[in-house]
Amino acid sequence: MPDRQIRSAARAATVLAFTTGALALAGTAAFAHVEVESGTAQALATNATVAFTAEAESTTAGLAKFQVVLPEGIAPADVTLADAPAGWTFAATPDGYTVGGAALAPGKDATWKITVRQLPDAKELVFKTLETYGDGTIERWIELPKDGAAPEHPAPVLKLTPAAPGATPVAPATPSATVAAPSPSPTASSTAPAPAVSPTASATTAPAAATTSSSGDSSSPVVPVVVAVAATAVLAAVGTWWWRRRTRGTES
Repeated sequence: MPDRQIRSAARAATVLAFTTGALALAGTAAFAHVEVESGTAQALATNATVAFTAEAESTTAGLAKFQVVLPEGIAPADVTLADAPAGWTFAATPDGYTVGGAALAPGKDATWKITVRQLPDAKELVFKTLETYGDGTIERWIELPKDGAAPEHPAPVLKLTPAAPGATPVAPATPSATVAAPSPSPTASSTAPAPAVSPTASATTAPAAATTSSSGDSSSPVVPVVVAVAATAVLAAVGTWWWRRRTRGTES
């Protein structure tokens, strides 16, 4: 084979190898994100199990926590934890939930499952997710495709098939009354006596005032009468004494 042809073949092989390597790297980067799937990915499906898989990208720190924002139509009260790594806990947030615990080994993927009371009547569900590693590093998988371009940090998206014939939305779940009610209840009961104290105090002070007033009213007419009687008695005694003395003087 002429040298020229050999050089051309070598260049073609180099370009092919470079391209293959670039595609392999691109493929690895594309798969390094949070994915979501469900065996009952159908609109209005009830008690649907939704599974998440997060691929570990760090070789020095393990995955430790995920904060998920639920899509419109799914309330935090509608979600419960179905499965998670050993020791991980689940907690509802105002707009979704968190799941996490002790960091997994570096390079180990994280998987967990939730049960949704009912999937909404939609074509797709977006679960924006914040991924936290044991060293505090946070990856934000929250981006959506824009102008046909694939985002760098895509949010997990679950595609839904149309609802089954006759499927209807169930009544929305409400937060547990046993959790929310006790808090206001003790507060209300502890503050309730406050208004009752006022009437009691008023009732207690009222008789005192009435007694004082009554005592004052009764003493007003009694005092002058006593003084008058005493004065009359004194005058009578003095008059009697004077009269006797005068009578004795006249007889003498």
